[in-house]
Order: sequence, then C-alpha cells, then structure tokens
Amino acid sequence: MTRVLGVEGTAWAASAAVYDTADDSVRIETDPYVPESGGIHPREAAEHMQEAIPGVVGAVLHGMDEPPDAVAFSRGPGLGPCLRIAGTAARAVALSLDVPLVGVNHMVAHAEIGRHLSGFDSPVCLNASGANAHVLAYRRGRYRVLGETMDTGVGNAIDKFARHVGWSHPGGPKVERAAEGGEYVDLPYVVKGMDFSFSGLTSAAQDAYDELVESGAIATTDAGSAPDPDHVEGPLADLCFSLQETTFAMLSEVAERALSLTGSDELVLGGGVAQNERLRAMLAGMCEARGARFFAPAPRFLRDNAGMIAVLGAKMLEAGDTLAVEDSRVLPDYRLDEVEVAWRAEEPAPSRPVDTTEVRGAEAVVEIGDETVEKRRLPKPYRHPSLDDRLRRERTAAEARLLAAARRLGVPTPVVLDVDRREHRLRLERVGESDLDEALTEARIRAVGAHLAALHAAGVVHGDPTTRNVRVSQDRVYLVDFGLGYHSDDVEDFAMDLHVLAQSLAGTAADPEPPTRALLDAYAGAGDPAVIDRLAEIEGRGRYRGE
Repeated sequence: MTRVLGVEGTAWAASAAVYDTADDSVRIETDPYVPESGGIHPREAAEHMQEAIPGVVGAVLHGMDEPPDAVAFSRGPGLGPCLRIAGTAARAVALSLDVPLVGVNHMVAHAEIGRHLSGFDSPVCLNASGANAHVLAYRRGRYRVLGETMDTGVGNAIDKFARHVGWSHPGGPKVERAAEGGEYVDLPYVVKGMDFSFSGLTSAAQDAYDELVESGAIATTDAGSAPDPDHVEGPLADLCFSLQETTFAMLSEVAERALSLTGSDELVLGGGVAQNERLRAMLAGMCEARGARFFAPAPRFLRDNAGMIAVLGAKMLEAGDTLAVEDSRVLPDYRLDEVEVAWRAEEPAPSRPVDTTEVRGAEAVVEIGDETVEKRRLPKPYRHPSLDDRLRRERTAAEARLLAAARRLGVPTPVVLDVDRREHRLRLERVGESDLDEALTEARIRAVGAHLAALHAAGVVHGDPTTRNVRVSQDRVYLVDFGLGYHSDDVEDFAMDLHVLAQSLAGTAADPEPPTRALLDAYAGAGDPAVIDRLAEIEGRGRYRGE
C-alpha cells in the first residue's frame, strides 16, 4: 500500500489530494481562484495560491491517519509564480516528513488520469483545457504530440468570445447553456493535418456579434449588462451554438485522424473543457462509428486538480522517478514530450488491420480495386449536417483540383478519373504498393521533401502530408489525399506542411530523428530557405510548449 500527497498549483486551482493505491481511492481538496472579471490575472492568481495552498494541503494531511509515503507536485507547465508557491509547499512537506519528492508534468497527468481510470492499454489522448489543446500518443518512452493548437487554447478561445459578450469567467459553461436553443450558422473551420486554429473562429464570432448588436438583432440591456445565458434566444444563441459545433468538430476530426494514423482503437479525453457535454457526445459518437472505445473521466478529474498529480506521482514513485529537493525547480515551459516515461513498459504500436479491398481513414472510406480506387467522404454523424455537407463538398472539389495541379508541376499523384460532387466521391488511379509509414526509407522521405518544395514553389499547400498520405512503390513516391489543401503564398502555410509531416513521423516512425533530418535536408536543397526558418520559429513558439 502506497499513499501519495499531490499538490496542484499551475494557474487557477489551489488543490491538494491523497491517492491510496490499496483501494485506488482519491480524496481531493480544491480552492479555486475566480477572477472578478475577464480571464486569469497572473498576479491575482499567485496571491490566491499563496493564501489557499496551506489550507488545502492542511485539510488533506489532517484527514490522513498516517503520513504520506511521498509528495508529488505539479512542476509545470503553468504560471511561474503559482508553480513556485505550490512547489515550495510540496518541498516543505516532503522535507518535514522525510519522504520522497516527485515532480509531475501537469499535461502528462491529464493524459495519464484518463488512461488509469479507463484501464485502456495505449490510447490516443485528447487534451482540451483552457490554455491547451493537443492530441497525444505514447511512443518509444514518451508522449508524442501528434497535433496541437496553432494559437490559443480551446477554453481560452471560447472564454474570449464570452468576455466579448460580457459574461464573467469561466465563459465556457455560459456559452454551453446559451447554445441550447441555437441554430447553425457558418463560421471558419481551420484544421491542418492534426493541428488546428481557433483565433480566426473566435474573431469571426465576435465580429458577427458586434454586427448583430449594431443592427439591433441582438438587444442589450439598459444598463449595458450581458444577457442571462440561461435565457438566450435568437442570433446570440445561434452564435454560441455554432461556436461550440465548429470548435468541437475540429477537435473530433483531429482525434479521429490520430486514431487512423496510429491504428489505435482507444481514445481518452482530458482537460477542463472536457466537461462540456456536447464535446463528449461528439467524441463518443465518432468513436462508436469507428468501432473504437471512448472514455472521459468524471468532472473532478477533468478540471485542474491534485488528484491526477497524486495518481501519476504514485506511478512515478514506483518507477523510482523522484527528485532531490535541490533539483526540483519548477518549469513553466515544461513540454510534455520532454518527459521520460519511466513508469510504463515499452509497448508495440497498435497495428492497423490489413484489408486489401477497403481502407477506412479519418476523412473517407477508400475501396481499392486492381487498377482504380474509389474514395467516398461519408457523412460524419458527430458534425452538424450543414457543416458536414460543406466540408465534404469543399474537400472533394479541392482534392480533385489540387491533384491535377500537382501533376502539372511534375509531382507524382493519382490521376483523377471521375468526380461526383453530389455524392462527395472520387474515382482515382491506383498508385503505389503501400503507405510510407509501412515502408519508410531515407530516400523516400527525401523524395517527399522535394515534392513539397515543388508544390510550395507554385503556391500549393498539401494540408495533410502525413505518412499515411504518401504512397510508395519500388521506384516512385506519390502524394495523395489533398482534401485539406489550398493555394497560398504564405511561408507559414508551407512551414506548417513540414510541421504536420514531422509530427506524423514522431507518431509512426521507430526513430523519427533520421527521417526528419532527411526531410528537412531535401527540402532545404530544393525549396525556399525561409520555409525552414519559419518551421524553426513555429516549433519554438509557446503554443507548442503545452502551456
């Protein structure tokens, strides 16, 4: 029997918990910071942490009949002042009781609590919280980031719209309630491979709100206060409904693409936004349609909490992954893919079923014949019908158009034999003998780099160049599936193509470093050096640090 005290203090939640391995029980005490207006104010959050941490830690310790065997604390990522206060408290308790200290990555804890409670073996993990949004898979001793937000976290994006309307923090639950009577209206939908962007979506919703207020379609109160979210009707309800539908459809699509890429049939959800019933229903529906299993923890384990810190701390303690006090400084920029996962045995990657006649991807079902393939974009029940029809229509047309454009540039692609826009169906030439992830060599990944450079030079973005969207034969390398592609002259868009492929290699290759170097070397030799420079900038931004 092991009992671990957990201390959480990354941002708003001053929390302590005790986890007992004997009966798998967790007791949590939390004193949340609730700002009077707007979002989290770092100074106020730190002041709250200073006042609240002694109380929650003391309450948990007071309820224990024996001292804990170890103290685990959230080492990062998070707000530096808050982390330091929680870390100081954890060190003080560990020193006073002379027990080991364990430093836990907050975002890995979000993933691990879902795996622990579900009993799944090696699930894909979708984290959806205020400052974060990313999809993860465990490979080669670490959690790998397969996709993540390109700008703001999902909760922050929704909160930003709520603040614009005048609702207090947290805005997500108010938007959820206001959405109940809404109808769908079009808003921007931005998915690039397994990455996604929310800033344009939020801005569009805010602009639409302002226009509706100016036109009188949305009435404001005499005092200028925000409408009651429990009694919202008409255009504002429509905006809230559509903001949720679009945001959560993006997350569900990316999660499905990660399941398809990795071959996993298990998905766990984490993070505070995961309390939203609509998001949970979308993901459950997506998994049911794929024959995958889905699990979302109880709300007390979704919002920031010390329970998940204590549970992961116990696993790390058992693996001998502890810290000396002098080495236990907090890490505000602690990336989850920096964490060496000592508490899990290395597991083989899930294998995709081999079917020579039909392949079910995230975006479409492909029926394979001797010389042709038929690709059908079937309806996605989790998406609103209007959004679903729009995406399938746009992507079918884009794929046909860009496949032809790529061939004119000398990039090997399938010939488009027929397009049925009404049925969202393409008939294509069959190319290659296998996907790149099943036959990865340095020469082949170099060919992909050269192909992408040729596309980018002509202003064409592939949009989803994963190892499953490259087909190979003995002497040729083909790019397929241009459904997320578009025309652009923006260096950022070209760099994102490389970023998507690098993330795909991280999730599928036995050792991703050599093929990634080969990809970038080949692109640098054939393409614009500014794209490589921008890729380095993208990968160094805070949005890829899991904050």
